[in-house]
Amino acid sequence: MILIIDDDSSIRSSLTFMLKRAGYETEAVPGPKEAIEVVRSTEPELILMDMNFSLSTSGEEGLTLLRQVRIFRPEVPVILMTAWGSIQLAVQGMQAGAFDFITKPWVNSAFLKSVETALALNRKEDIAPASNRGEMDGKFRFDKIIGRSPALLGVLNTIGRIAKTNASVLITGESGVGKESFPQIIHQYSRRKHGQYIAVNCGAIPEGTIDSELFGHEKGAFTGAIGERKGYFGEADGGTIFLDEVGELPLPTQARLLRVLESGEFIKVGSSKVQKTDVRIVAATNVNLTQAIAEGRFREDLYYRLNTVPIQIPPLRERGDDVLLLFRKFAADFAAKYRMPAIQLTEDAKKELLAYPWPGNVRQLKNITEQISIIETNREITAAILQTYLPAQNVQRLPALLGTRESKSFESEREILYSVLFDMRQEVAELRKMVHNMMAERAGQVAQMGQVGQVVATPVVTTANQPSVPAIIHPMQQATVCPKDDDDDIQDTEEYVEENLALDEVEKEMIRKALEKHHGKRKGAARDLKISERTLYRKIKEYELD
Repeated sequence: MILIIDDDSSIRSSLTFMLKRAGYETEAVPGPKEAIEVVRSTEPELILMDMNFSLSTSGEEGLTLLRQVRIFRPEVPVILMTAWGSIQLAVQGMQAGAFDFITKPWVNSAFLKSVETALALNRKEDIAPASNRGEMDGKFRFDKIIGRSPALLGVLNTIGRIAKTNASVLITGESGVGKESFPQIIHQYSRRKHGQYIAVNCGAIPEGTIDSELFGHEKGAFTGAIGERKGYFGEADGGTIFLDEVGELPLPTQARLLRVLESGEFIKVGSSKVQKTDVRIVAATNVNLTQAIAEGRFREDLYYRLNTVPIQIPPLRERGDDVLLLFRKFAADFAAKYRMPAIQLTEDAKKELLAYPWPGNVRQLKNITEQISIIETNREITAAILQTYLPAQNVQRLPALLGTRESKSFESEREILYSVLFDMRQEVAELRKMVHNMMAERAGQVAQMGQVGQVVATPVVTTANQPSVPAIIHPMQQATVCPKDDDDDIQDTEEYVEENLALDEVEKEMIRKALEKHHGKRKGAARDLKISERTLYRKIKEYELD
């Protein structure tokens, strides 16, 4: 049974009709006194509660009634309703234990979705969806932000204080914490809520077209510009633009954005006409902008303009029991989506869920919940089952070596090409060394056929200013030293004189030895050298070996 508490009879009638049509049993009362009697005598599964029962619009009456209800029925979810909503009031309601916060007038499909979610999280048994859980129609829904941790409520309090201002906001946090949900709250509770709200993923737009996407372009401004484009800043005039992944913006675009923030002016690509726009900018990033500024990848002046109001979204590992609330919410959503019973966690599985660090934050939790909901036939999930879906953490944490290798960051595609060419140059140098060694070995094989000297391949030693070339060693006979005593066996020694030769000298020596072997016959020498007679004749003339 769903308990409806509202002093407006038309509201009670419309809610009763909508819920009964969706298959729910209801009971409606006009005020707090009647509500307390019903709560004490029955066990409702869900309470829909108005926050104002007199001429006051402060919501204090609803908050007082909520606290009283929580005394008698602490486990029953409560959805607050009001036509005078504010973020501060919503936060107070969540702190008092409310499940959701809905403003009047509502959208029926969105309202039913909240009801189904609350019942799914509260019931122990499996439930079937009672209405169509289609996509939301763009109306603000507070159940996008689930959690009661102090860190999360502190963020909502900050948003409540700055929502009605025009100050630019910079939202930071790890990847997957749900940064995209908070700009919608800021817009919905601002004076610009009737204007356009446009979300732009700056990291998904190519560098060559991002200026056109943001600021528009004139017809013929570049190849492919077959028509005029207004751009996001032109479309969102009087509204809000959410720039996600703002740290990925190229430097020229950052300069254009800075001008918009300072003066509200921008120029279309291919135009010379200055245009004005009145846009509130909410930016978000998971990049360390302070480090990006130090590396020259982000403008410092733009950072200070965006960071008028900084908001840090806490990671999931710092939100305590919010992990369990989110898991139950996702499990209920996927149960309705795939038309199957919702999964439940055992006590040991809950402990395992709370102990996991969640490096992917809310996005990772949602993904794992969906996997389990689809794959597991047993709807009661134990710790052993849950562990099979949790990625193993890297427990091997080795100390980093200082000064071994610096990480590279590239400003543009040109720097990447330069780096590739530099690496290719090093590879070519290595290949050249290999060719030199092979030619030295080949020179040694040919020289063994002669009697004058022996060509020996020696290790190649290179320096910064000296080319690497093989060396030819000529053995020279040394005078025999007469022994002083007949008992001493002293053999003749050879002294080796090392002479560095260039590649043309090696080739000349090879040709000379081949000609000597064949007694000056060019045909046989060319055959041994693996070259044509014509080439051999040309080389003989070149090296003056006639």
